[in-house]
Amino acid sequence: MPDNKIKIRATLEGEVTTVKTQIIHPMDTGLFKDSKGVPIPAWFIQEVKVEHNGNPILEAAWGIAISKNPYMAFNFTGGKKGDALKLSWVDNRGGSDSIETTIT
Repeated sequence: MPDNKIKIRATLEGEVTTVKTQIIHPMDTGLFKDSKGVPIPAWFIQEVKVEHNGNPILEAAWGIAISKNPYMAFNFTGGKKGDALKLSWVDNRGGSDSIETTIT
């Protein structure tokens, strides 16, 4: 996988902050086989969290129904330009990653 596995953008318009993010992850369901007929083990993100200035604003439990390289967008109020936003995830193999950005 590439080094930068999360893309994130947070923009403020009026009182609403729009967050758009994409996580680069295979999100294998465990239901498919490779070209030799060997089952591909399940490998998917289980937990996604987003914090605004250290306070949780979104927690999601994902499973095998989420597509490869998932894209997620959501809005929230209460953000200001320059505020910190952190997204983190954990997968079923114990892998994890996080990224921080500021609202623009």
